[in-house]
Amino acid sequence: MDITREKNGQFMVLNIEGRIDTTNSAAFETEIEELFNSGEKFLIFNCSGLNYISSSGLRVFLVAQKKTISLQGKLVLCDLQPSIREIFVISGFSTIFRIFDSLEEALEE
Repeated sequence: MDITREKNGQFMVLNIEGRIDTTNSAAFETEIEELFNSGEKFLIFNCSGLNYISSSGLRVFLVAQKKTISLQGKLVLCDLQPSIREIFVISGFSTIFRIFDSLEEALEE
């Protein structure tokens, strides 16, 4: 997993590449928590480079969504590869998150 950050307007964009699984989900969760602690509450997870997510990765997404809501912020996802989008649909997570086809669409949110 490799994550880069970029501020774009009110949103902090996290560009996620590789895999999120049990070996790195805790590090991912820590990185998100650091963002919240620094005052960020409007997040976009750009998943264009995400090619695998396990249940532990999905849990981190869910925890981030709950925290964002509690802070009256916003978390949206964009650019999910078809296999990742299918996981979100099957798990019901597609009803929990706003999912956009592109980063440009997500930034207009």
